[in-house]
Amino acid sequence: MASDHEQPGLSSLGKVGRSSGEIGPEHEPLVNGIHTSESYSASAAILPFLFPALGGLLYGYDIGATSCATISIESATLSGISWYDLSSVEVGLITSGSLYGALIGSFLAFNIADFLGRRRELIMASIMYLVGALVTAFAPNLVVMVIGRFVYGIGIGLAMHAAPMYIAETAPSQIRGVLISLKEFFIVLGMVAGYGFGSLLVETVSGWRYMYGASTPLAVIMGIGMCWLPASPRWLLLRAIQGKGNMQELRETAVCCLCRLRGQSIGDSASQHVDEILTELSYVGEEKEVTLGEIFHGKCLKAMIIGAGLVLFQQITGQPSVLYYAASVLQSAGFSAASDATRVSILLGLLKLIMTGVAVVVVDRLGRRPLLLGGVSGMVISLFLLGSYYLFLDDLAAIAVVALLLYVGCYQLSFGPIGWLMISEVFPLRLRGRGLSVAVLVNFGANALVTFAFSPLKAWLGAGIVFYVFGVIAILSLVFIFFIVPETKGLTLEEIEVKCL
Repeated sequence: MASDHEQPGLSSLGKVGRSSGEIGPEHEPLVNGIHTSESYSASAAILPFLFPALGGLLYGYDIGATSCATISIESATLSGISWYDLSSVEVGLITSGSLYGALIGSFLAFNIADFLGRRRELIMASIMYLVGALVTAFAPNLVVMVIGRFVYGIGIGLAMHAAPMYIAETAPSQIRGVLISLKEFFIVLGMVAGYGFGSLLVETVSGWRYMYGASTPLAVIMGIGMCWLPASPRWLLLRAIQGKGNMQELRETAVCCLCRLRGQSIGDSASQHVDEILTELSYVGEEKEVTLGEIFHGKCLKAMIIGAGLVLFQQITGQPSVLYYAASVLQSAGFSAASDATRVSILLGLLKLIMTGVAVVVVDRLGRRPLLLGGVSGMVISLFLLGSYYLFLDDLAAIAVVALLLYVGCYQLSFGPIGWLMISEVFPLRLRGRGLSVAVLVNFGANALVTFAFSPLKAWLGAGIVFYVFGVIAILSLVFIFFIVPETKGLTLEEIEVKCL
């Protein structure tokens, strides 16, 4: 065993640099960005990404499958049930039940995330997915079905909170942006799979039961995979410096977890890399557990403004509403597929998939800010074009189609993947669990607000004015991104905390 002076102790780590505010020599690697190269095996990095990303795929699948399931369940001949004659409120409970559950899941994550850890939270999410899907698929009546949708939604809230954290904390910094953006790709892939599978079963008797039940194998695979994967080394080290376990034991466990996550290529450097993380965490003051009041002060407040602001603008720039009008826009342009809502959804889903793939490829080359600024600029143009179409260009349907496709493509280049990427990077480690739960809560809450407010706003102002309002909000989001959102490309999570907050 190495001598005491070779191992970073909690007391020595916690003292350096904070009394004078200056950075000692031992912290220069952090500030100058010259840290030990993160060696990793590409094959070893796949599974620590894949199993958490299944949580996103299951979320996307639910969106796609539900759009087809509501058609099936309201059919007198194909629903296979006696309670098919549903009111608009009851259909709304089915479609939005998972959203309400996701809001509760996000609230639960605020209180239990740092205690459970990222891995166990994802295991719990997989259980909620499994139970919710089975209850929904075998529901004998509407009440049980809504309960199943609600339970499934809790799984969504937990998964969308823990998956980006686990991926961000375990991924090498060189490919962190790619992997977290790929999680958004998995969400869109799930949507396309849900649309496709649903369109195949929409004319099958009791097809809605099969649509919802089809997600259970993936939930099982996700749960087994997360049981097999190691805990996040950074979460273990956070517990160590906060005195929630034996320092040496947690450090050794973190080294073992890091070796499993990086594969054989990390060699003997795992111990050194863990010590670097410990030193950096101690320097930036992570040994103190965050309090509720502290969330709204200093760098915690700045991180909260960046994270919550991005996901708020992600929703209130009209994304749910634009997609709501997709079928009517394509139909007005004479596309035969527009008469079939499921085919239209598949078409847009494929476009979302392609553009998300482009974002995944370039995010760690171009950076986060260029994609956000460029993509949101395209959204501004498309929203004003859509507003103009509904106000005074209604005889030029091609403009509406171009605007719709431009909006969807630009959203998937910017807010779609980059919003989730930034909120997983920008929060300090001790705030990450609670901060991300607030951000996810804002995301789902804003989604619900825009979805429910759109119809009355449309009736009051007209679709054209509403899209103009979204366009103005998108301009405000550009100002927010330009002045507030930092560039995190190529930085470790600890460097982001020091340099960007």
